[in-house]
Amino acid sequence: MATVVDESNPLLQDFEFPPFDVVEHKHVRPGIRALLKNLESDLEELERTVEPSWPKLVEPLEKITDQLTIVWGMINHLKAVKDAPELRAAIEEVQPEKVKFQLRLGQSKPIYDAFKAIQESPQWTSLSDAQKRIVESQIKEAVLNGVALDDDKREQFNKIEQELERLSQKFGENVLDATKKFEKLITDKKHIEGLPATSLGLAAQTAVSKGHVDATAENGPWIITLDTPSFTSVMQHAKNRGLREEIYRAHVTRASSGDLNNSAIIDEILKLRLEKAKLLNYNNYAEVSMATKMATVEKAEELLEELRIASWDAAVQDMEDLKIFSKNQGAMEANDLTHWDTSFWAERLRESKYDINEEELRPFFSLPKVMDGLFKLAKTLFGIDIEPADGLAPVWNNDVKFYRIKDSLGNPIAYFYFDPYSRPSEKQGGAWMDEVVSRSRVLSRNGTAPRLPIAHMVCNQTPPVGTKPSLMTFREVETVFHEFGHALQHMLTKQDEGLVAGIRGIEWDAVELPSQFMENWCYHRETLMGIAKHYETGESLPEEVYLKLLAARTFRAGSLSLRQLRFASLDLELHTKYIPGASESIYEVDRRVSKRTQVIPPLPEDRFLCSFSHIFAGGYAAGYYSYKWAEVLSADAFSAFEDAGLDNDKAVKETGHKFRETILSLGGGKAPLAVFVEFRGREPSPEALLRHNGLLSATASAL
Repeated sequence: MATVVDESNPLLQDFEFPPFDVVEHKHVRPGIRALLKNLESDLEELERTVEPSWPKLVEPLEKITDQLTIVWGMINHLKAVKDAPELRAAIEEVQPEKVKFQLRLGQSKPIYDAFKAIQESPQWTSLSDAQKRIVESQIKEAVLNGVALDDDKREQFNKIEQELERLSQKFGENVLDATKKFEKLITDKKHIEGLPATSLGLAAQTAVSKGHVDATAENGPWIITLDTPSFTSVMQHAKNRGLREEIYRAHVTRASSGDLNNSAIIDEILKLRLEKAKLLNYNNYAEVSMATKMATVEKAEELLEELRIASWDAAVQDMEDLKIFSKNQGAMEANDLTHWDTSFWAERLRESKYDINEEELRPFFSLPKVMDGLFKLAKTLFGIDIEPADGLAPVWNNDVKFYRIKDSLGNPIAYFYFDPYSRPSEKQGGAWMDEVVSRSRVLSRNGTAPRLPIAHMVCNQTPPVGTKPSLMTFREVETVFHEFGHALQHMLTKQDEGLVAGIRGIEWDAVELPSQFMENWCYHRETLMGIAKHYETGESLPEEVYLKLLAARTFRAGSLSLRQLRFASLDLELHTKYIPGASESIYEVDRRVSKRTQVIPPLPEDRFLCSFSHIFAGGYAAGYYSYKWAEVLSADAFSAFEDAGLDNDKAVKETGHKFRETILSLGGGKAPLAVFVEFRGREPSPEALLRHNGLLSATASAL
């Protein structure tokens, strides 16, 4: 099995760490084509010589899939963090060729037959759990990839897959471009009254980057964008109701008009997904999605309804509280509160009720301190050391940090990149983690020790302004802990079978478990007090503020829960009952779902679906419920630490060790329910989640 090496093209070099600093758009077309040509001949060789054994089937297959995952992952990552028209065009051109190869691989009859033969052979009983999981999932994936279809149906299936890939890519680009396109220039300071200093600094910095060279935080001009830090700040703090309305309307109608309109793309995606499901003999696309998940459609709907019932009355009360509070503050709009008022008045109510101002807390959460505290927690819980390794691996931007993880004996076990700051002109919004390379015995670099895993973590928080470090909101702190949870599951895996190491091969509705689990530690006194130090004076966060943060944790929990339930229910509805081209439009479906999941119905012109990238440009189609499903798992997992005693260092370390040896170590090598039971000693229950959210005794009336 040859590895294609071309020293002139960084995509084709043999590297330990990807050469992110030198990859350019000009390398994409020749690099991907050369790689695919090579993999094509490797695949032909495998099909010719395949035998139902590990060395003659699984190992060569892992080598093929791994090369494609790494190289395509590099260019896709660069598109997400360093977008440029030329890079986009190059990826768009070779993408159909890459999809064609993946389909050819996924539909390989000789490989499928060899996996079936392993499953039916006497050696089946002697395979490890991880090996059995690989065989079973390869067979299932092959069927879902159309391996069993007749030739004419397979051809139709392949056309659908190509088109879906193209449409998803286009959907995401339209959202990015529509977000980038919107700019609101403000020259009069009274129009942005209420905006905190950090937001004014960011808005002035944006203005400078757009050619207003003399812009300052104090005197402007300021540019407001739809990028998350800017949008959220206006919604929460701008006293100018007209500005809030304008920004809100722009946000919920992103990518819904002109040449960036995603409406037709959504219809086409839903139509093709349904066609694909029918070709595979499923009733709808949700059933296809659930075939590789823990849940079933019925179980997912059941959980969403249980949580909706527990959240509804609390959300109605949240709205009442806002009306009463805003009325007492003399707000003209008190009897007519709507979408662009709720965040603003909720923030004022939070400040009044808990005396917490998110912005005033920023100086206590400087990025360097937060990372130190996070790494200290990881050492306590999981017995690992994390140290800076900047300069060891090339990076795509000077702000990117690189780290090495060592075990308790001082041996390196993993590496990761961290790209923390918002760069609206070239970087996707949101926060995510992904693999760069996975742990693998077969792909060992020295023939003895397994290849070590590498991850990247990407956030979009406020960059440093002047000499100030990046000062974070508490929500941004939670986001960093969340993404680090994902990274830990990838990096602390002890699974040597590359196809199920780390986050590979884990059912989608279980992948959020470690990430959401880590968020709980933001409320743990010792952890929070360890990171919350004023960046100038070094003083600790006052104890009463910590207690207020704790109390505020359940603030508007009903409303926040319903928001997620709207997204999850809408996603399932569109992928189960919705019929593309029938009388009900996608927006009517949204309004119907919102009647049961939103206290204030969406605006008639709400086109939120046009920027719902999770399900139309990401991996969450008929899977958004996974957030709630995994929240149940993660809250229950954290309750194991509560049961052991959060103040009992010995018990916390022992429980942390157990969490590491199960949830973080076993990867996709064991079914997630079995992994959970191994850690917790029983099946999961939603009780801990409802208790953490203060929704335990609630019942609902919006039936």
